[in-house]
Amino acid sequence: MSSNTLNAGAAAGAQHHDADHVPSHSVFGFWLYLMTDCIIFAALFAVFAVMGHQFAGGPTAKDLFEIPGVALETTMLLLSSITYGFAMLGAYKNRKGVLLFWLGVTFLLGLSFLVLELREFSHLIAEGAGPSRSAFLSSFFTLVGTHGLHVTFGLIWMVVLAIQVMRHRDLTERDMIRLTCLSLFWHFLDVVWIGVFTFVYLASVI
Repeated sequence: MSSNTLNAGAAAGAQHHDADHVPSHSVFGFWLYLMTDCIIFAALFAVFAVMGHQFAGGPTAKDLFEIPGVALETTMLLLSSITYGFAMLGAYKNRKGVLLFWLGVTFLLGLSFLVLELREFSHLIAEGAGPSRSAFLSSFFTLVGTHGLHVTFGLIWMVVLAIQVMRHRDLTERDMIRLTCLSLFWHFLDVVWIGVFTFVYLASVI
């Protein structure tokens, strides 16, 4: 066997090896991004821990928070995490119809969560409990609002992915990488919200 043939085979093997590791590199890079988001939310939680009792003579958490409504928001978001899992199962089986159906359900649940959150913000502001009223409300709106912006970004990402999937006859490796990254992001938002519900809402009214 000639040296040229050996070199060609080695080059092909190296390319195949690199291709096999592209998904893991992409997902690993996204994990690093999520770690930066963890730092951001940890800082916001720390600010709320310090400012959570600085009411400046204004309304307190017990006066403002309605736990049943927040529990409904929480249910919507947790259910959306489950439905996204069903979407990923459809993706692994290369069943585009199943994937798109559950992505649609996940989108509607996430959108419902946002609508309820915006209604809560609107109600608080109408009651004179806007972010400028006290340090407590400033830290509350910043933390919860930042999470809401992440959910909004996730929903936009979901729509873009659904359009890309519909354009392909079969799911590509790149589609699976993107779906996996969005799955990590969406489940991460659920974990953060559990912290918000427990630490910001429940702990504040007990």
